[in-house]
Amino acid sequence: MARVLALVLPLGLDTFAIATALGMTRLSGAQRVRISLLFAAFEGGMPVIGLLVGAGLGQVIGSWSEYIAIAALAGLGGYMLFGPDDTDEKRVQSLVGSRGLAMVGLGLTVSLDELAIGFSLGLLNVPIVPAIVLIAAQAFVVSQVGMALGGKVSEATRAGTERLAGAVLLAIPGILLITKFLGR
Repeated sequence: MARVLALVLPLGLDTFAIATALGMTRLSGAQRVRISLLFAAFEGGMPVIGLLVGAGLGQVIGSWSEYIAIAALAGLGGYMLFGPDDTDEKRVQSLVGSRGLAMVGLGLTVSLDELAIGFSLGLLNVPIVPAIVLIAAQAFVVSQVGMALGGKVSEATRAGTERLAGAVLLAIPGILLITKFLGR
């Protein structure tokens, strides 16, 4: 369960950063619920896809699967920590006005980090149901809180939250490697 929480918490930080940016646009209550449900659906669904791919790949590559999962987490953490800063603003502008298929496409772009987490969950043999439930629940709750606080949180705080999520995701592979080597 500790592995599940360690993987879910950084996702909440990323979702919070995006939701606070959305909150600055003064969304209606219905828009906030619609976007929170979109986040929950995609952030809960994308890990399932990643998990299926990761579990299948884990069967094929055997003992190397944990190392590939560790590398995938490190890559995601590095991207979140050192990646471009302008992506949230583009996503926010698209989210506020999108409908139909555009909303689905946007949901996919918002949840790509969950795809990577799901891939790692499959390779690390993490319990699937608790992980998916926690990811979807945190996405809904954190997006609601973030949108409510949007006008009160500075841009620096939002950027810092995303960077913190990346740092945590970079720390997890280090911890996994240490425990793997100490366990032998």
